[in-house]
Amino acid sequence: MNLKSLKIFCDIVSRRSFSRAAEENGISQSGASQVVSQLESRLGVQLIERSKRPLVPTVEGRVFFDGCRKIVARYDALEDEVRSLHDDVAGRVRVAAIYSVGLHHMSAYVQEFMARHPKANVRLEYLHPERVSEAIRSDQADVGIISYPRSTRAVEAEAWREEPITLVCGPHHPFAARASVSLADLHGQRLVGFDPDLVIRQEIDRAIESQGAEPTVVMEFDNIETIKRAVEIDAGMALLPEPTVAREVEAGSLVSLPLEGTPLARPLGIIRSRGKPLSPTVRRFIDLLRGHAADTDLVAGPQQRPPRLAELTVVGTA
Repeated sequence: MNLKSLKIFCDIVSRRSFSRAAEENGISQSGASQVVSQLESRLGVQLIERSKRPLVPTVEGRVFFDGCRKIVARYDALEDEVRSLHDDVAGRVRVAAIYSVGLHHMSAYVQEFMARHPKANVRLEYLHPERVSEAIRSDQADVGIISYPRSTRAVEAEAWREEPITLVCGPHHPFAARASVSLADLHGQRLVGFDPDLVIRQEIDRAIESQGAEPTVVMEFDNIETIKRAVEIDAGMALLPEPTVAREVEAGSLVSLPLEGTPLARPLGIIRSRGKPLSPTVRRFIDLLRGHAADTDLVAGPQQRPPRLAELTVVGTA
């Protein structure tokens, strides 16, 4: 039994696939299957339920996985720490962020981190909120950026920043000439909203109801980009985090109106696996984010191309 075998086993369980784990570790699918067979033979128990799709661990496999991923994580952190004693920061940071935060925050932060530590490798992936949390729980990401964060037994969350929510409409909408608007003013108005199962939609609904307003939700989407496009064609107005519409407001395709009375805000947070040791490189990346917790300059500025070492995979949005 060696550390490489333990990592391969952990990747198989995390990705629920022999083929994906094999590809990540540069071996054949049969080689990954052989690793599990050797571990099962050594331990005298079955670790993977091969008859189920996607693959799931047995009870014994889950216990073994929980222990193995801690061992692998501790070794990765130790290796990164030893290297950093001699060389520049050269470790890896895997970041999963909800898409709207990724577009308006993370690219600039990745650029700054890479400028400070050019030998580091940052993998930035944009995901649906539930997938961000799952990526942390399954050890597919070291750092998660998510809205409305909360800690669980497996995930540790910390507050990062808050984004004020603003009413957004098209430039030809009757509300566009106003200086501000109240939630009560939305009574009877057409709104483009988030899907009902998203926390941001639930929080917005509660705030509107508290003001006795009953708008008509004409469309529902699970992502900010699609909502903005619907507002641009005058399908209705929308309540969105202010930084996410900065470019459209500057271009004149949308108008942003501050809310009167009790302000609304979307909280953003940093999440990571509870109890997992952080490598020096990951700790430095989190420290950089903390240092920009109240900084809006990077958000409002123009979108820039991320450095080549940052691997960007756009998957979803919210």
